[in-house]
Amino acid sequence: MDQLEMIFFVIILFSYLLTLVGNSTIILLSSLDVQLHTPMYFFLSNLSSLDLAFTTSSVPQMLINLWGSDKTISYGGCVTQLYVFLWLGATECILLVVMAFDRYVAVCRPLHYATIVNPRLCWLLAAIAWLGGLGNSVILSTFTLQLPLCGHRRVDNFLCEVPAMIKLACGDTSLNEAVLNGVCTFFMAIPLSIILISYCYIAQAVLKIRSAEGRKKAFNTCLSHLVVVLLFYGSAVYGYLLPAKSSNQDQGKFISLFYSVVTPTVNPLIYTLRNKEVKGALRRLLGRGREIS
Repeated sequence: MDQLEMIFFVIILFSYLLTLVGNSTIILLSSLDVQLHTPMYFFLSNLSSLDLAFTTSSVPQMLINLWGSDKTISYGGCVTQLYVFLWLGATECILLVVMAFDRYVAVCRPLHYATIVNPRLCWLLAAIAWLGGLGNSVILSTFTLQLPLCGHRRVDNFLCEVPAMIKLACGDTSLNEAVLNGVCTFFMAIPLSIILISYCYIAQAVLKIRSAEGRKKAFNTCLSHLVVVLLFYGSAVYGYLLPAKSSNQDQGKFISLFYSVVTPTVNPLIYTLRNKEVKGALRRLLGRGREIS
């Protein structure tokens, strides 16, 4: 292991541990604290579960390759990583739209919030997100794996993902790139547009709130979600909507590292650092632990 690989190993390992602790804490608090049994935290716990699975599908293999001299991954492992990574990535695209819808109703239709965003609808929207992501993965991964591969079969990336796999292909890949752009437009550009439009309406509603405290609370809650959206979609759009064979390889590696390691790490920090409800739930849980001991 050279010095650069050692630095990457330490940073990625630290980020992975933070991801495990942060997202597990949110899932635990959302499950155990009655005050967090709301649609917002139901969707947030889904996002945390997704981030845990998202990083676990790629980071352990990344760490193994950085630690030892063997930089290989089996074909079966690469295929599995491709299917799982695409499934969870597309699921997050849909889930972030669902969370934007939840915030839109909460801010713009507060009196009807409990009626509209009921438990049945929450479970239905979560199921649509997970199953929609799975459908995307089955179609896009299967289509990508039909490409004839060149002899060296060297994935010049941290992950087995579609742009990296297209680079391995021999012959014309224009159809695959067109399909990739079409799918990514459906799962990235359209959802991102919906989220940004919903936030225009949310901003108008927040500005009409007379109470300064009410405006601040609504702004903080929505700002956390908007930051997560911009981090995830910004890196994913750059990584997937640029032509796969013409984009800079080193930049592609950095972007892959960013949305597979950095984003899942900072998500729980973004949602908890400015959130009094989560902080209060954590204090209550720790207080109960001290009483029991």
